[in-house]
Amino acid sequence: MRKELESTVPPPRPSCPAAVPAPPTPGTPRHRPAPSLRDRTRYWVDRTVVKGMTTVAGWLALVCLAVVAPASALLVWTDSRSPDTVQGKVATVWRTVGQTLRLGGEVGPPLRIVLSVLLALVSLLYVSTLVGLVTTAITDRLTELQRGQSTVVERGHSLVLGWSEQTPTLVAELLAAHAQRRNSAVVVLADRDKLDMERELRAVLTAAGVRRVRLLCRRGRPADPAALARVSPAAAGAVVVLPPDTPEADTQVVKTLLALRAVVGDTSPVRVVAAVRQTRHVATARLAAGPGAVVLDVDGIAARTLVQCVLEPGLSSVLEDLLDFAGAELHVHRVPGLDGRTFADLRAACVDACVVGLVRPDGSPLLNPPPKTALGPGGAVVVLAEDETPPTWTTTPATPLPTPSFAMAAKVGKAANAADTSTAPGRVLVLGWNRRGPEIVDGLARNGWEAVREKNLPAPDPAPHVLVLGGPDGHPDPDEHTLVTLLRLRAAERESGHRSSTVAELTDAQHRPLAPAGPHTDLVVGGRLVGLLMAQVSQTVELAAAFDELFSPEGNAVRLRPATDYVPDGTEAPFATLVEAAGRQGATALGYRPGDSRIPLLNPPKTGTRRWSHEDTLIVVTTAGTLQPQDEPARPADTPVSP
Repeated sequence: MRKELESTVPPPRPSCPAAVPAPPTPGTPRHRPAPSLRDRTRYWVDRTVVKGMTTVAGWLALVCLAVVAPASALLVWTDSRSPDTVQGKVATVWRTVGQTLRLGGEVGPPLRIVLSVLLALVSLLYVSTLVGLVTTAITDRLTELQRGQSTVVERGHSLVLGWSEQTPTLVAELLAAHAQRRNSAVVVLADRDKLDMERELRAVLTAAGVRRVRLLCRRGRPADPAALARVSPAAAGAVVVLPPDTPEADTQVVKTLLALRAVVGDTSPVRVVAAVRQTRHVATARLAAGPGAVVLDVDGIAARTLVQCVLEPGLSSVLEDLLDFAGAELHVHRVPGLDGRTFADLRAACVDACVVGLVRPDGSPLLNPPPKTALGPGGAVVVLAEDETPPTWTTTPATPLPTPSFAMAAKVGKAANAADTSTAPGRVLVLGWNRRGPEIVDGLARNGWEAVREKNLPAPDPAPHVLVLGGPDGHPDPDEHTLVTLLRLRAAERESGHRSSTVAELTDAQHRPLAPAGPHTDLVVGGRLVGLLMAQVSQTVELAAAFDELFSPEGNAVRLRPATDYVPDGTEAPFATLVEAAGRQGATALGYRPGDSRIPLLNPPKTGTRRWSHEDTLIVVTTAGTLQPQDEPARPADTPVSP
């Protein structure tokens, strides 16, 4: 049945040739335009070049002969001084061709001509090979220099291994630290293009205004011993290892420390300062760095700094000023003839610096010790000074206030401290979260503060104390959340009319000008603080323990106190008087911040009288709400003292 149905289907009609063109026969090429002479010539040249050097040299010789021979013949035949005979003209043409192509141009028997051509070719091969070798060597050397593969021959230089957001800050501080030294250098080794590093650090070098210090950038993996050997780590004055901006940053730091020990060895160790991002990797990094190295905890420092800024509003600018090399910074001096003198005596006898503490013979610092603590043999003095120049000491102490006024100031200070210790625990609103959050909350709790975590800013009124954390972890731009939250917080303040004491965390210092910060906002750039701290410790390793204590919210730390805690309101006195007044209440004065400015003045001149008011803030190193007794017996600085 199916066959019958199929047989009844009419066959298709043949289509009209004029209406529908017949399909092209398989294998028949379509019509294309003929290639031009230029295309044919280029195609022939391409095929000839790929055949090898011999073919290229042969065609080059033929082309040269095709140009030189007719031109030489034309010169000879048009010269009136050429020979009259055809044989003489041909010989002259041969000499012209030979001189042009450096083939000798000898005439005579065929053997003589062949030998002259052979010698000329050997000479040409030798000269061309020599020129090629010299050119290749120069090119390779220039390429090596451009890529940063050359060896650094320096001594006493500061070596920075790795690249991160702290690198520009660290390099700028090291350049400032080396500004007073002759023939000094700062070397950076990172797995980045040398030209890119120099381009990014050129702005740092210009801003620092340092011309005597050489800045050298080299490309290579810091964990590669061969790359490390090129930057002479064994001859460096200090080696700083930075964690890169990668998820496996701490692993790279540990590898770099192991490679550094493999290159330098344990017999002649160098001063090493390293940083890891996460607290749980600190112990491993210290094992890899070896004895004597300093390993800083980036997360721990950032968390403690944020806690301190919540407890002491306005402290961030003071810490930055204390850590950078612009202005006054901490120095350790071993001055002969000071052994046996008490801390109170040293504090009053220092004319152009602020004595902050003592250093025991074993290198451990003792900040803000009791006034009767004596400097033991082999000890040193920690001072806040403008540069490395030893301060001036005198036997004439500063003139204190009259006794009645001093007694009144002490009474006011004790009342203020009592009020400080009896203050009810505060509450801080935490906006945002990252891996440093638990440590921050724990630090606030140890100081009697309650942290309330919120995802969004509660309406309508902002909280009196706000802490904005960057994040979340793994976000490509952690500062995005901080900037948006600060913007919303400022808008809420304008609507309600209430201002909050705000502490905000930033990871990139370039975002600081973008932050909508109010007059009561502290912007804490954790990466910048770590870079400044690493620069300080790399130049004076004894300061590592001192800064560790200063950055702690407990114990002796940098604190801001009203000037009226130490002198009555309206008192006209020099800064030396406040140093003495603070010392009698168990504090060490570092400077002050005028009431009409947010810029701190560290180590101001001790002479010169000014009127002190309740708006002025004194910057001191002290414990929170603790008064130290003044009638303790003298004891050497190498004896443990509890503040």
